[in-house]
Amino acid sequence: MVHLIPDNLSSALASMVAPAKIIAGCTDFFPRLAMGKVPNRIVNVSKVREMVGITKTTPGWRIGGSTTWSEIIQYPFPPAFDGLKAAAREVGSIQIQNTGTIAGNICNASPAADGMPPLLTLNAMVEIQSENNKRLLNLEDFVLGPGKVDLEANELVTAVWIPEPRNNTVSSFQKLGSRKYLVISIAMVAVTLATNSRGVIKFLNIAVGSCSPVARRLASLEEKFTDLNVSELLEHIPLDLADFSVLSPISDVRGTAEYRQAAVLELCQNAIRDAISLTGVKK
Repeated sequence: MVHLIPDNLSSALASMVAPAKIIAGCTDFFPRLAMGKVPNRIVNVSKVREMVGITKTTPGWRIGGSTTWSEIIQYPFPPAFDGLKAAAREVGSIQIQNTGTIAGNICNASPAADGMPPLLTLNAMVEIQSENNKRLLNLEDFVLGPGKVDLEANELVTAVWIPEPRNNTVSSFQKLGSRKYLVISIAMVAVTLATNSRGVIKFLNIAVGSCSPVARRLASLEEKFTDLNVSELLEHIPLDLADFSVLSPISDVRGTAEYRQAAVLELCQNAIRDAISLTGVKK
């Protein structure tokens, strides 16, 4: 077995000429190894300097693919990122947050990936590079299904880009599991809410995880809230099960499909209420 640990992007990309397994935090790598099956070539990108750290740019924020969840929790993002930070705190234990990376979380393409719903509500894009090409892809187009992503064998996810949020943007994240800590979610909801100075909703982005093969934005539901005043939602949030028809929850050891359907409606209400509370509007 060949194990390479490049410290720059050029070396990392050159190391992928032969079929290689890419690793970083390794929080899912070892549990997924079949007994006695080890890749012939492993490229560890956790030290690639172009893939670590968070940078504020004119278009928005660049989060290096090998940036850990602990770094995301500690970074002084604006309030629009509070939902992402809340999700980061749900990624396993502190030890896992210290090593698990944002690119690893999305490249594993688990329906229950904690980072996916808040990243979707932030309109995240994935930066992908090979030796000869660089491309940006919407996150919702990158993850194709459980364990499937739009990534060629010679490509790396080098960063996640998040556009600059407008002023007065807040966010929230809700997760339901069978216990409080160290749990794979039964359902989860992220919302990102922006209002004008009068409290009128300019957009309310909503994404749901663990209730379909990939986390999903609920575009038709989002339209219901555009141009409403948040004060109108303090007493009643107009939701019903039909709003979640694009989802396809399954029954498994963590919960039935019917339970997930009921749970996601309540989680969505709670997430919207939490976001509204951050706007400062009161009854």
